[in-house]
Amino acid sequence: MGLLIRHGEIVTASERFVGDVYCDGGKIAAVGPGLEKRSSSDEVIDAAGAFVFPGGVDPHTHMELPFMGTEASDDFETGTAAAVAGGTTTIIDLACPGRGQSLLEGLELWLKKAEKAVSDYALHMAVTWFGDKTAAEIAECVQRRGITSFKSFMAYKGAIGVDDDELLEIMAATRDAGGLTMLHCEHGDIVASLQKKLISEGKTEPRYHPVSRPSFVEGEATGRATALARVVGQRLYVVHMTCRESLEAVTQARLRGQEVYAETCPQYLLLDDSVYEKPDFEAAAYVMSPPIRPSGHQEALWGGIRAGIFDTVGTDHCPFFQKGQKEMGRADFTKIPNGAAGVENRLQLLYTYGVCAGRMDMNRFVSLVATRPAQIFGLYPRKGSIVPGADADLVVYDPSGEGVVSAATHHHRCDRSIFEGFKVKGKVARTVAGGKVVFADGKLDVRRGAGRFVKRPAR
Repeated sequence: MGLLIRHGEIVTASERFVGDVYCDGGKIAAVGPGLEKRSSSDEVIDAAGAFVFPGGVDPHTHMELPFMGTEASDDFETGTAAAVAGGTTTIIDLACPGRGQSLLEGLELWLKKAEKAVSDYALHMAVTWFGDKTAAEIAECVQRRGITSFKSFMAYKGAIGVDDDELLEIMAATRDAGGLTMLHCEHGDIVASLQKKLISEGKTEPRYHPVSRPSFVEGEATGRATALARVVGQRLYVVHMTCRESLEAVTQARLRGQEVYAETCPQYLLLDDSVYEKPDFEAAAYVMSPPIRPSGHQEALWGGIRAGIFDTVGTDHCPFFQKGQKEMGRADFTKIPNGAAGVENRLQLLYTYGVCAGRMDMNRFVSLVATRPAQIFGLYPRKGSIVPGADADLVVYDPSGEGVVSAATHHHRCDRSIFEGFKVKGKVARTVAGGKVVFADGKLDVRRGAGRFVKRPAR
């Protein structure tokens, strides 16, 4: 049975026109005006008055990630279900072996976890140390396992963080294999020193989390990361940028001719550090790294979007329950599990506060949430496009809808929303994944295990 979406305003990263999309066998078979059903059993969706754009690609998620003594509360089933409810049909999650663990062993563990996904997924590989076999395992991932992006952490000293000497080795090995280096940029030694000082002074509440990780610490690490990449001659993707300083570091690297990609997240565009003043430990819901920044940085980030410096908007989706998980740090903010939910909210928030607020047009919106992530990470044109032969992953978005974000109604498996009370415009009327309607009229129709692991070709 095929699927025909009629009369919608089709929006891609470069085009915008009214037309039809016909899907068959999980693929887009035709795009254009006046398409007809090919079988009497074909399903027809009337998208008149709505937008039709490619299914979202979230380049940065952490489903069921073991972290800080607990595990992210969304697994691959609940997390991908929340994603499709918000118009995201493909996630790129992070396989994260522990320090000293084989990359390939970690990969097999994540592939097993991901078998329950309800929609498609790809994987990045975390490189948390460099040993005798690391270079060969990176090459194996690129050449045979469909993993072409490798993330390291300049923070989390003493755990999954790496020092500069290891990072140079990791970058060189990734370069030689044809892969892309991704970095979490914060100066780990400064963070550790500030945390120790604050705790020794009895400053243990969540509001001291951002004090321990000021924006210049991120900016310094981002500049250092671009310098290391420059020395090695390696491509670089900087994840979850939050501040003016990191934006300036990436801009300078690009002006030098370096291939550096930039990502930010909705929380850094829409929230400021006043969230850490919430009483009764509610501020713990906003503890993530890097932290939410003071007022002023947000407009700098929006400026980066307008200027074309940001390539993608991901979520860093890594939720934890307030009760039983975030509470682990009630007496010590350094023990609060870092992370929050957001994979369901990304498209609606960016449409509302980006497109409707005049900060970007629809083509730029589609580029940020679908097309550029697919291009950078080797999924395009299978993902992030509306062309014959692409996967039939589509969103029908009704601009007349409106609502309010709340933990009471979201599909994330956690008890808090960091966007609680945010008014939103438009709504996902239909999400199509692999040619099947998996979300319609506010209801999910998903199947555990329907998601496929999408291997990516070497560059």
